[in-house]
Amino acid sequence: MMRLFYGLLLGLLLATCQNTSTPDSTPVEGNEVHTYQNPILAGFYPDPAITRAGDKYYLTQSTFSYFPGLPIFESSDLVNWTQVGNAMHRREQMDTDGEPITRGLFAPGISYHDGLFYVICTRIDRGGNFIVTATDPAGPWSDPVYLPEVSGIDPSLFFDGDSTYVVYNSIPPGDKPLYSGHRTIRMYALDRESLKVEGPQTLLVNGGVDLSKEPVWIEAPHIYRIDDYYYLMCAEGGTGYNHSEVIFRSTDVRGPYEPWSENPILTQRTLDPARPNPVTTAGHADMVQMPDSSWWAVFLACRPYEGNYFNIGRETFLAPVEWSDDGWPVINPDYEEVQYRYPTPMNSRIDTSLFPLNGNFTFQDDFDEDELALHYLFMRTPAEKWYSLSAGKLTLKARPETAGEMKVPSFIGHRQQHHRGSISTALEFDPASPEEKAGLLAFQNESHHYLLAKSVADGQPVVQLLRAGENGMEELASATVDPGPLRLRISFDGAEYAFSYAQADGSYKELIGGVDGKYLSTEVAGGFVGTVIGMYATASGRSSNNTAAFDWLRYTGNDAVLEPRGK
Repeated sequence: MMRLFYGLLLGLLLATCQNTSTPDSTPVEGNEVHTYQNPILAGFYPDPAITRAGDKYYLTQSTFSYFPGLPIFESSDLVNWTQVGNAMHRREQMDTDGEPITRGLFAPGISYHDGLFYVICTRIDRGGNFIVTATDPAGPWSDPVYLPEVSGIDPSLFFDGDSTYVVYNSIPPGDKPLYSGHRTIRMYALDRESLKVEGPQTLLVNGGVDLSKEPVWIEAPHIYRIDDYYYLMCAEGGTGYNHSEVIFRSTDVRGPYEPWSENPILTQRTLDPARPNPVTTAGHADMVQMPDSSWWAVFLACRPYEGNYFNIGRETFLAPVEWSDDGWPVINPDYEEVQYRYPTPMNSRIDTSLFPLNGNFTFQDDFDEDELALHYLFMRTPAEKWYSLSAGKLTLKARPETAGEMKVPSFIGHRQQHHRGSISTALEFDPASPEEKAGLLAFQNESHHYLLAKSVADGQPVVQLLRAGENGMEELASATVDPGPLRLRISFDGAEYAFSYAQADGSYKELIGGVDGKYLSTEVAGGFVGTVIGMYATASGRSSNNTAAFDWLRYTGNDAVLEPRGK
């Protein structure tokens, strides 16, 4: 439970923070109060799960069919995060060829117990639920051990003395739903040595908080043992606008579990959709306790730029937790709206020397390292290495595979993390045919993406903007360019994208502006992922020995509601 003095102090500190951006520090009794910005991980980082190991915290999220899968982030204070690895980092662990980009790996859970890290997750179409382990969170992680008896999604592990349990979302009793969205929370005991389930399955929650009200999609369960109770925290309402977090408790790990009369403990669904700078769809939470006895929750939420339109996916947020007088946790106390600013846990400072993951920032990768940075993503799992890093350049082979297929194209991308910003690169590419194209790809899914590319038409080099459509790629704009290097830039501002190019040392020219950005939104494209933008080369179904070299990649994010990191 929280100590009374901490609750009073936190209430005082929160009073200095509003839903819009606030100064970095405010004097309180002569002391400087440091704040952090939400989301703590901006862009496509959904379904967060967290654990504590000694004086460090570890965080992971869903990656679906992107590779590597399930990033592992490390922090000593919950606000300064560094990616140290990926739980699924070898083809032997996951092969997602043939899977839509929005399938693959669904919501993971992460745990630490007795010197070993565990990640449990669902391969939604191939194999179901599995566990991987590691002694070092940076890896290597083990091959997956599958749990065929665990039929469902959103698994997590709970360690209770000598006992271990798998808790997860599953089918309604008898697989006979009483209404659409009727689900249950179930549990198995797990043998830690064999990683096999044992004993009977236990039904913990049927439907949700109140079955008579037909609650939908009870999921993402986590169990915590705190004092005399086992607390079961779950998401409810579906991962869209009606998303919420609810809490149950019991004096026995197998129940029965009593829901709190004041549920939900987190939601944004009751707020005015027209409010300024809304945070929506908050839910799918996990909690962790700090050394000062305070509790904090990570959860997913969205930042739409208009209505329910957002291109950047579901993001990871952090908020404080307080406990009611009768012993129930409440996420985001003192506010209805999730805040963009809170005082940092234990008043830690923001470390601006780390690779930026939130706030407004710019970074440039000059490809001077021997390996790709951990923030990059491939579409599905490569079977061969079709890229190289050498002499300060990233070189991609122009292979037959395209972004419209459920294969592994020559693409290396970075998440779009802001509504307003740009991404640019310098390209060296000499196309030999109209089928050969290389440049920047803004990818939401196989049927919703834009390609700003250098190619050739009528024997002349050109820069093109192409859009995936029902009949393949359609050209929206084109311009003849001189032979030689070309700089390309994609700029985005909510629902509008602009595509520009520059030759040699010349200034950028806009190829086309005012392009429909909603086409890349989840609302239009569907699915669970966010837009990923990066370097791409293809021969459009033909064999080719050509390559495209990228000299650097520069990303800038500048959302109005956010501020530069550390301010």
